[in-house]
Amino acid sequence: MAGSLSGMFGNQPPGPPPPPGPPGGPGPAGLIPPPTGPRNPNNTLVDELEASFEACFASLVSQDYVNGTDQEEIRTGVDQCIQKFLDVARQTECFFLQKRLQLSVQKPEQVIKEDVSELKNELQRKEALIQKHLGKLRHWQQVLEDISIQHKKPAEMPQGPLAYLEQASANIPAPVKQT
Repeated sequence: MAGSLSGMFGNQPPGPPPPPGPPGGPGPAGLIPPPTGPRNPNNTLVDELEASFEACFASLVSQDYVNGTDQEEIRTGVDQCIQKFLDVARQTECFFLQKRLQLSVQKPEQVIKEDVSELKNELQRKEALIQKHLGKLRHWQQVLEDISIQHKKPAEMPQGPLAYLEQASANIPAPVKQT
């Protein structure tokens, strides 16, 4: 696997180059093209992603920005750092998508195994969710059953103008006599 990731840890892509996309398209096989700006050949994509991430935080906590009075200048600087981070993140995503495409072409059975594994995990998660809902359903069915039993009891009680008062007073404990 380390050999298959060698393109990420250097400026040279492993294996043959990807097939070209349509003329005037966004790049190889319709993916985002690599940046046209200068790139240090000793830096890897991961190093660039880490550096741009650190630059985002540095720009947010920099004394220049804390003491600065021009809010527009601060906003522009932060936006530039965030945009660079997003660009490098897209390049990293593109790299992994290309590797995933290569894997699906070279070893389609591996992709099928991963899909089956994901489906099994999803089934287990959904089965647990069903069990949770069944437990709640049983609880509420019991609550409704208890309520329906309580509504049947008043019919058995004596009817009359003082029936409610008699029922309420029956639930009051008798006073304790002090001797």
